[in-house]
Amino acid sequence: MQGSILITGCSSGIGEYVAKQLKADGFHVLATARHDEDVKRLTLAGFTAYKLDLDDSESVIAGFAWALKNAQHNQIALLFNNGAYGQAGALEDISREWLEKQFSTNVFGWHQLTNLCIKHMREIGHGKIVYNSSVLGIVSMPFRGAYNASKYAIEGLADTLRLELRDSNISISLIEPGPITSQFRKNALIQMQKSINVEDSVHHVLYQKTLARLEKEGPAVPFTLPPSAVYKRITKIINSKKPKPRYYVTFPTYLFGTLKRLLPAAWLDTIIGASKA
Repeated sequence: MQGSILITGCSSGIGEYVAKQLKADGFHVLATARHDEDVKRLTLAGFTAYKLDLDDSESVIAGFAWALKNAQHNQIALLFNNGAYGQAGALEDISREWLEKQFSTNVFGWHQLTNLCIKHMREIGHGKIVYNSSVLGIVSMPFRGAYNASKYAIEGLADTLRLELRDSNISISLIEPGPITSQFRKNALIQMQKSINVEDSVHHVLYQKTLARLEKEGPAVPFTLPPSAVYKRITKIINSKKPKPRYYVTFPTYLFGTLKRLLPAAWLDTIIGASKA
């Protein structure tokens, strides 16, 4: 692949692993993270790294300008939209402010950076854009409503862009993981503690189950895979002349993707609703 690969959310988990593996494979990686200490650590590890906060429009603009300046052959060949977080809690307990924060990072930041990359990719005549979505962009689960909604939004944006870019040489792909080993639950716990008044909620009993899941060390659910499973999909996209619109990762994604196509909504609600938190 001629040009660089720009990745958001490289501080840990999927982003960090994919960046390291692509670098080891000889690709030029532009690694970004939102905290100074993570950028410093990535730089010491030999990455071309920069602070990019998806929640800040000016930071996105500056980050993209930096990426163009540092891109191999002055080309960003692939954008991996990965930086995101999960907002746990029942929707009736999530304020407009916290829902806006969820969308600001998970949707609006990605959309802004994607549009900047599309303009650049049109100029160079090619490019690949990859969104790290989720099984929760396919089916909804209780007490994850804000995150569900952000991933549904990403699915809609990606599907629309794919249609609008059909006559270009720019591909749009969604990677849809289920449970992956990462810092995701740790970060979701921090957000929940800041945004939800657990004791005053009508759901306070069920929230104890949610908190226990988020606090659990190691895999919290069956069929959890390491981030290498996502990396394998990235390499398929890189090596494909015509990448697929969607790449499922983990058994739960394949399962729920199939059930959503086959079952009436009421049946699927019964299956998913059996898990209360």
